Amino acid sequence: MSDTALPLLGPDVDFAELPGRDLSKDELLELASAVGRRPELWREHIAFDDDHRHFVSLYRDSHVDVWVLCWTPQNDTGWHDHDISSGAIAVVRGGLIEHNLAVDRPSMVTAVGAGEAYCFGPEHIHRLTGRDPGTVSIHAYSPPLWRMGQYAVSSTGILRRESVSYADELRPLDDMA
Repeated sequence: MSDTALPLLGPDVDFAELPGRDLSKDELLELASAVGRRPELWREHIAFDDDHRHFVSLYRDSHVDVWVLCWTPQNDTGWHDHDISSGAIAVVRGGLIEHNLAVDRPSMVTAVGAGEAYCFGPEHIHRLTGRDPGTVSIHAYSPPLWRMGQYAVSSTGILRRESVSYADELRPLDDMA
């Protein structure tokens, strides 16, 4: 095993064995997927609410944070970025819809179902919505989230960014189309 490989390829996820540095988006993909395969790490935190997406921090240190998020079809993050953090999302139950912002055309839409995962860099702007009732996803970020950018597009096409805390629930901004 190389010194950059994560020690969690097997069935066990040991946060104490993370390498003590920021992780690449591919390493985050491995981490989110590994945590997703361990429901005993997140099962007790599952709860659903159509008005407020339920989310719980599973792990956080100075290099990475891991969350479990619970979704209904009414839940919508609105357009956002993750500031300087790369990320990965593993859907463990149900499905999400990822929307990627496009200019001068409709957003690109991708369905991500149970057992699927993907990763992205800090330049990624997207919007997530719950596809199925009872959806659960695992999210990993590095460096840990401190702030995010939320976006709104006015009816005149003007894009604006608002900085928000990582602890705030992401929701569509007022004039989002």
